[in-house]
Amino acid sequence: MNQQESYEKIGELIKDIRIATLSTIENDGDIHSRDAAYHQGTVWAWLIGPFVDAWVKVHPSDRDTARGFLSAFSEHLSEAGTGSISEIFDADAPYAPRGCIAQAWSVAEVLRAWVKTRR
Repeated sequence: MNQQESYEKIGELIKDIRIATLSTIENDGDIHSRDAAYHQGTVWAWLIGPFVDAWVKVHPSDRDTARGFLSAFSEHLSEAGTGSISEIFDADAPYAPRGCIAQAWSVAEVLRAWVKTRR
């Protein structure tokens, strides 16, 4: 196999991976539909930070409940990217992690909210 044939084989593989990753059955092959669906009902982990901020502002003496909102993340730390927090989660049970398995803004907001709710 010469170099050109190798490049063609690599090109076929990349094409096949791309097709397998972006199912045309679920999104009709339309990249705009897929991208729009990504923001419809998806659970974004980083939003827990602003939610906890709002809770503490409205209920300043109830930091225990605010901390309780963070409890599910402790189990998740051993689920997708060990020791980290995923970018997004399914909106329906069992709330499977999706997207990036170690998302910096997810980690940052959960950690910030954890510190904010300490007694």
